[in-house]
Formats: sequence, C-alpha cells, structure tokens
Amino acid sequence: MSPGTPVAVSTPNQPRDRRLQLRATASEETLIKVAAERQGVNVTDFIMRSACESAEQALSDQTRFVLDGKQWKAFMAALDRPPKVKPRLRRLFTEPHIAKRRS
Repeated sequence: MSPGTPVAVSTPNQPRDRRLQLRATASEETLIKVAAERQGVNVTDFIMRSACESAEQALSDQTRFVLDGKQWKAFMAALDRPPKVKPRLRRLFTEPHIAKRRS
C-alpha cells in the first residue's frame, strides 16, 4: 500500500454496493456454509466479517511505516507533546473492573 492510500474501516451500517467474486473448492464452500449457519448469519455476512477482521489484523500488525520528511516531523512532534489531561479517562481507570462491580 502506498503512503497516502486511504484505509477503509469495516462499517456494517453502510449499504453494500460493491461486488467481490471468488472461487472455492467444494470442501471450502461446505466449511464456510456450515460455519455461517452455526453462527446464525448468511454466507455473505460470514465471509465479509471474516475477511474484514483478517484485513484489520493484517494492517494493525504492520511494524514498518514509511514516512516522508514532513510526516516524520509531525509524528515526532506528536510524540514529544506532553500528554493531554483526560479527566473522564482518569475517572474510568479509578473505577473497579466491571466484573468486580457485578459480584
């Protein structure tokens, strides 16, 4: 992926208006159909969810990022800035874990 290429995030609320075609063996088709049925979703939803999860994981696992000079300066400036005080976040971390609150 080249720098500046927009990355899509899976958004289930958007209408699906693009078509993807793929080929599968009979055993792959059966496997996917059975798995989709057991999860209570149709094959399209099962494949799209699985593919998007895999794509998001692959992108999040990237360990090498290429930045031009301007992007590098902006990145370093962001790292050098002092952290912003987030009172709501600080309050959240002082609350007991949800599992402990229910017991």
